[in-house]
Amino acid sequence: MLDDGARSWEESLQLANAFHAWGYEKLIVTPHIHPDFYPNTPVDIHTRLAEWAQLLHDHAIPLRVEAAAEYFLNEQISESLEQNVPLLTFGKRYLLFEISHLQEPLSLKDFIFKASTLGYQLVLAHPERYEFLSAEKLDDLRHRGVLLQVNTMSLAGYYGKFAQKRAEYLIDRGYVSWLGTDCHHVEHLPVIQKARASKHYRKALSLPLLNHSLL
Repeated sequence: MLDDGARSWEESLQLANAFHAWGYEKLIVTPHIHPDFYPNTPVDIHTRLAEWAQLLHDHAIPLRVEAAAEYFLNEQISESLEQNVPLLTFGKRYLLFEISHLQEPLSLKDFIFKASTLGYQLVLAHPERYEFLSAEKLDDLRHRGVLLQVNTMSLAGYYGKFAQKRAEYLIDRGYVSWLGTDCHHVEHLPVIQKARASKHYRKALSLPLLNHSLL
């Protein structure tokens, strides 16, 4: 129940029950941290996480839950790196970030260098949705150590044909290290179900996804 996520605790329970029914054992939620639109803080996120974990326990839903964040690449996160302010990560210091959908940030390569130097393992959220990121630029990001997380719903065409075809391309090339659902509310559940039935979703599951390392 932060930013554009579930709109009530009841909806959160519906989502949890759906993922449990699909065989999920653990969920890592990643609310946005974007000062202009989603000014969440680590304290906000962990407070909600504790409340949600208690709710799942009270309703006997056997899901383990953790939280990190999806950081928007801007001056704020760059300043946090400069000041060595701890950022919300998951697993082995995996740091999930997103960039502008309009154009490649001028600070992208500098951000990658600084974050990597500080020991973060960068994960780019939904790379299939950035039309300006050519196949060559995606190759360059991978060579710089950036891991790619594709949204499951892209495989159902939820974000349009370009994102779907790019997601399929990344899976075909074996470039996908993570699958994220991008599930925000119950209306997304049928989309995820459709994606789970797709050929490329099954192909993605055959890759050495790092999701399995977090159980």
